[in-house]
Amino acid sequence: MAKSDRLFRLLHLIRGLSPPVTAARLAAAMEVSERTLYRDVEALRAAGARIEGAAGLGYTMTEDPALPPQTFTQLELEALVLGLSEVEARGDTALAGAASDALVKITATLNERQQRQTVQAITLVHRFAQPPMPAVDMTLLREASWAEEVLEITYRDNHGAETQRRIYPLALAYLDHVVMLLGWCCLRQDFRQFKVTSILTARRCGESFRPRRVALLRDFVDRLRAGRQPDG
Repeated sequence: MAKSDRLFRLLHLIRGLSPPVTAARLAAAMEVSERTLYRDVEALRAAGARIEGAAGLGYTMTEDPALPPQTFTQLELEALVLGLSEVEARGDTALAGAASDALVKITATLNERQQRQTVQAITLVHRFAQPPMPAVDMTLLREASWAEEVLEITYRDNHGAETQRRIYPLALAYLDHVVMLLGWCCLRQDFRQFKVTSILTARRCGESFRPRRVALLRDFVDRLRAGRQPDG
């Protein structure tokens, strides 16, 4: 492999793997010695890449101005357009607007040829029936999840009964025809998934459940993969 190709691949790995990523892991993925890996990291730094860390500590990419836009293949551009178009069609107003803005920003960084490929992408998204929009503010749900903050919600279950819940919001799952808020329910003392269209009210409590979110979400996903579906 040419050195330039190897450096581009190394940039991609440092950006894509969970930081900090160790030299041993990078060297194994690159199929080079750790000594070569250290030299390549220094070459990237000399070229302008902001790579923090050192041998024995692991590496983290803080900025990557050395990564040129032409590293996108045409198929990767098609995937970006398809994914962001799906978000525009499926998301609430704020999320759809963010997807549109993101595509504009990405396109602006591309060279002229790739800008044409993006504008003329062959992958299109169209939905004849729009999914029902939730009454609850989706931005509030997202921000509470990001902040790892307890939510108090009024929820209407599948039988029409309304209950007050205190929950730890973990993630928003976009399924085929419904968006679910995955969370830990303090009332039930168990994992629950809530249809966002059945959440009547939501309020942030200012109470943090950090740093439990990552472990809780991992356990929740493991349960779903095992086929154990929680109630609402």
